[in-house]
Amino acid sequence: MTPTGPATIRQARREGKSARPPAFPAHHPKDRLRYLDSLLPILDVDEILALIHELAAYEHAASSVEATTDSLLRTLNFADSVSPRQGYASTFLITVSTPSTDSKNTASEQIAGLALYFTNYSTWRAAPGVYLEDLFIRPAFRRRGYGKALIGALAAETVRIGGKRLEWSVLRWNEPSIKFYESLGAVGMTEWMGMRVDGEGLVRLAQAGQTTAS
Repeated sequence: MTPTGPATIRQARREGKSARPPAFPAHHPKDRLRYLDSLLPILDVDEILALIHELAAYEHAASSVEATTDSLLRTLNFADSVSPRQGYASTFLITVSTPSTDSKNTASEQIAGLALYFTNYSTWRAAPGVYLEDLFIRPAFRRRGYGKALIGALAAETVRIGGKRLEWSVLRWNEPSIKFYESLGAVGMTEWMGMRVDGEGLVRLAQAGQTTAS
């Protein structure tokens, strides 16, 4: 069923669940089992992982994803956790309600996209900010203003914490996204170059730091 209901933005929940778009039922027993499985609700964390994989595939980097359900549960914040701020990053999910055709007239919730973010800090402004790590809207839900809505929610979160800036990175070849961000008033930081140390290089640098400190 095509999602036609209103869109809602909420924080990811550890126990949050949503509906999967059901697979088309088939006569083969294996396909039938796959169809029945698709009718079961899916946890927010599983959807977050799926969206990360979908974004990585879009960016031609599918093999680079190391995240797992367990690692996301350990490192992300969830609104319904005992301590909601125990992780390092938070996730806004934009969901769409699909009216049900059953006798109970219930609606199912499908996740259309996400904005995964964390706070940073500006020394010049002596104020926090928000860094958008990942923004992704599934193809079936694009051109509905959902990306703009998620960035608006992040801007509101930035203002709420007393932050002074919302920032993110975008691949240079991704012209559609660059134009979209510029239409929102974002300005490219062309005078800056991103730097990164990871993998074995990070381990060597850490070991060198420990040797120097001792």
